[in-house]
Amino acid sequence: MASITIRNLDESLKSRLRIQAAVHGRSMEDEARDILRSSLNQELQGPEHLGTAINALFKPFGGFNLPEVPREPMREPPTFGE
Repeated sequence: MASITIRNLDESLKSRLRIQAAVHGRSMEDEARDILRSSLNQELQGPEHLGTAINALFKPFGGFNLPEVPREPMREPPTFGE
């Protein structure tokens, strides 16, 4: 088993950890271990497509509609000095 040391922990965070550990009947070390274990055991979410992320962002506001932009025919490619 590996061990770690956490430096510069806010006093308020340490106090909350101590209280939560007491509520669960564990030591602070056991509580921190459990928090890390449960946090890291969650499945990572893959990145969303940009369109899906934008849709999810605006969905609570009723969504949005973009006007359809008409496409023009493709231009001829430039001829560099011919």
